Amino acid sequence: MGGLQVRHVRNIRSRSRLADLFATMRTKTFPDHWSVMLAQISVCSFIVVAISGVVLMFFYDPSMEQVTYAGSYGPLTGAEMSRAFASTLDLSFEVRGGLLLRQVHHWSSLVMTAAIVLHLLWLFFAGAFRKPRQQTWLTVVALLVVTMAAGMTGSALPDDLLSGSSMAVLDGVLRATPVVGTWLSGLLFGGPFPGDINAVFYPVHVVVLPAVLVIAFVAMAILGLRHGPAQPAGGGRTKADVVGTNLRTFTARSVGLFFLVSGVITLMAATLTVNPTGQYGPANPAAATAGSSPGWYLAFLDGALRLAPGWEFVWMGRTWSVALLLPVLVCTLFLLALAAYPYLEQWVTGDSDDHQLLERPRNNPTRTGLGVAGMVFYGVLWAAAGSNTIALEFDISVEGFMYALQALLVVGPVTGFVIARRICIGLQRRDRAIVLHGRESGRVVRTRSGGYVEVHLAVDAGERQRLAGYEDHPPVPLHRDVHGKTTLAQRLQVRLSRLFYRDRIAPLAMAELSRDRHDRSSTQ
Repeated sequence: MGGLQVRHVRNIRSRSRLADLFATMRTKTFPDHWSVMLAQISVCSFIVVAISGVVLMFFYDPSMEQVTYAGSYGPLTGAEMSRAFASTLDLSFEVRGGLLLRQVHHWSSLVMTAAIVLHLLWLFFAGAFRKPRQQTWLTVVALLVVTMAAGMTGSALPDDLLSGSSMAVLDGVLRATPVVGTWLSGLLFGGPFPGDINAVFYPVHVVVLPAVLVIAFVAMAILGLRHGPAQPAGGGRTKADVVGTNLRTFTARSVGLFFLVSGVITLMAATLTVNPTGQYGPANPAAATAGSSPGWYLAFLDGALRLAPGWEFVWMGRTWSVALLLPVLVCTLFLLALAAYPYLEQWVTGDSDDHQLLERPRNNPTRTGLGVAGMVFYGVLWAAAGSNTIALEFDISVEGFMYALQALLVVGPVTGFVIARRICIGLQRRDRAIVLHGRESGRVVRTRSGGYVEVHLAVDAGERQRLAGYEDHPPVPLHRDVHGKTTLAQRLQVRLSRLFYRDRIAPLAMAELSRDRHDRSSTQ
């Protein structure tokens, strides 16, 4: 009897916890800003990827055993190929709706990656990564890396000539790694290349990486609920204001967005061909496809390999290839700097406050310039991955184009930083002039003294706050100890902080805005 009472009490407590959770969710404020759709699109695309991937598992055979193809695709009849490639052809040409399903799976993964990249860019330029949302930034960066890994492992599964060429490049990069390169290649391929890559990639692609993606998406949702939505500046909003929608409206919009994303992806899959494995033929270690290039999300890695100089040197009894080690090192540092940027900026600026208001890109010129520099750097590497195709289409020399990209890789980010920063400062000055003098109306009137002036229209309080009432933080001051000495790290932080805030237009105080409005009204 006592055991039944204990179980009854536990059931009541568990139900009360669920009731409290549902009550909290009903009163929770959910964001309704347009930027939230970028994260939602990535989630919707992942659901489509998961559903289509589960269905594909029933028809795909990951075995690398060699067979003679006897399917309905005529050009490859009688060809020797792996069961993996044969099952891919059967799925494309014999299973009803199989080709559409394959393309839905492929396109949804590309859309998911693009949505994550765009969401990451928005978080950066809007300053939505600042405290207390650094963990959200790290989660999104992890999502991007895992999604790229999922795309790479998935592209290898058909075992066609295109995926075989990509695996040959991967094998070369691994073998060029000093000391452990040969061991890594043997571990991944299950022996000498080409080995049995699907024995490793298939379970990683269908079990490990999807589980990590689910955990990352759940973590991002939990962090979003914990910290609440970051609010766009302007409209008289303060840090304490939380503007959004309720659970019912948010759920209805999310469900509608899911069906919209699913429909668009299905339309793309039905009308736009992607990864036509039948045209490439089976994988062959002795051959490579002409004009082959990786997926767009991995193109910057391939572009780095193409732009690196072909230098080698012998050290410690081993040959070190700069052409392979330098691109891997640069791309790794780029991703690490991307993940660590919120903490680097916090250290440079000394700003450890909680930020609930988003920041307009123009109001932080240095950060915006750094973002543009990173985009230019990535874009040059991305363009280098398709250098052979670009040179062929525009009838230019491949060597000359590669030399131009090498120069642009060094000069481009610096130029992009300077131009973007100066544009932001100019926009800040323009906003300040609008707040102080009003917007230009285009109407010119004659004064009593015989002169001509343009009539300016005053802006309301919310617009003034948005244009010139943004947050500001002073540069880090130099603190000396009792002996008047400082450390190298302190001096470096102060120097970088001054450079970060250099030429930045300070926001207008509300007292100054009120005084200016009073002066204009007195003049009129």
